[in-house]
Amino acid sequence: MTAAADTMDGPAREAAAAPLLACAGLTMRFGGLVALDALDLHVAQGEILGLIGPNGSGKTTFFNVLTGLYRASGGRIAFAGRDITGLAPQAVYRAGIARTFQRSRLCLPLTVFDNVMIGNHLRLSHGACFNVFRRGALRRQYDEAVGAARSLAATFNAQLAARLFDAAGTLDMIDRRRVEICRALVNTPRLLLLDEPSAGMTRGETRELMDDILQVRAARPALTIVIIEHEMNVIERMTQRCVVLNYGSKIAEGPFRAVAADRGVQEAYLGQAVA
Repeated sequence: MTAAADTMDGPAREAAAAPLLACAGLTMRFGGLVALDALDLHVAQGEILGLIGPNGSGKTTFFNVLTGLYRASGGRIAFAGRDITGLAPQAVYRAGIARTFQRSRLCLPLTVFDNVMIGNHLRLSHGACFNVFRRGALRRQYDEAVGAARSLAATFNAQLAARLFDAAGTLDMIDRRRVEICRALVNTPRLLLLDEPSAGMTRGETRELMDDILQVRAARPALTIVIIEHEMNVIERMTQRCVVLNYGSKIAEGPFRAVAADRGVQEAYLGQAVA
């Protein structure tokens, strides 16, 4: 333990060690179907956690419950020490949680800039009085927004930053994914949820996008990431720890190599353990 840690009192040390996200007994039912079954899950600040499991195991349902798209049937969600169970999506977003979706949610006729700024709409002034009578402030806000969007895009790709005012529909798949991640990051969240970011991309594009995400993470070391992925090479490369779901329940947890060797995980994926 460091000298600084030695000087911390009990409550301060406990607060420092507390997870950024803690879910206890999280349950989601759709009629008679239990999509999440009393799930306990925690994520430390700055951690990159992989959430894996067969199709239908509850991974995206977990994201939807966490971000307020679904109201949990039971259990509790704490984020940064605050109970956020049952909050609306806007309130969850304000609390510092942002996400991407497996299927693209870009507005393709809109520009890259417009799509990124959709993620920052809660910080922008929209009133008619502001827009009509405070033209100087409006211009400053617009210039700041352009700078923020360009800076984010440049973190991923200089060519993408140069295409800030091109329609998103003119971009290839990897750049569309980059724009979606920029939109999630523009409000500087503390927790970023990535739902199968490699979907629809080639192996080369996947590797390039993961390089981008790790570069963003290096620039923001406090950023916490939970990533859902079916590409196990991505999970092995990106994550420090994995949680494996099956039928809404957690069946394994730990470093990738440990969970990949787990017989229960092998049976969930393959129907039988590897001999």
